[in-house]
Amino acid sequence: MRRFTPLTAAALLALLGASFSAHAYDADWKRGRLYYRSVCTTCHTAAPVGAISPSTKTKADWTAYLLTDKHAKGKEAVSKYVSKAYRDSIKDSNKTAAKFADAPDKELMEDIKAFLLKGAKDGDAPASCS
Repeated sequence: MRRFTPLTAAALLALLGASFSAHAYDADWKRGRLYYRSVCTTCHTAAPVGAISPSTKTKADWTAYLLTDKHAKGKEAVSKYVSKAYRDSIKDSNKTAAKFADAPDKELMEDIKAFLLKGAKDGDAPASCS
């Protein structure tokens, strides 16, 4: 019967630890829906563009839009509207922005992406903004 050497045990522990630390963030589409509907849609409804439903674009369209990080015809970055600084600037007038004030920008962006892809024209559950 073979015995584990301290070196073998250490290597197994290191591999086990690495697998836990490498775990990616599991996006929450429901949290993304809440933010999108309460922050993004609120602004777009007031703007001449109007509300933009997730089902107006395909998953590929939404993915490309988020990857290019260009909003308002390239004048601004999409990430600006998910940033802590932006949420802080509107938190007095938007309860959802206040609720997510301390959420990491990357996680919130992943949540929004999960909602957009789920609700896309070719997504699992094409969604509207209402």
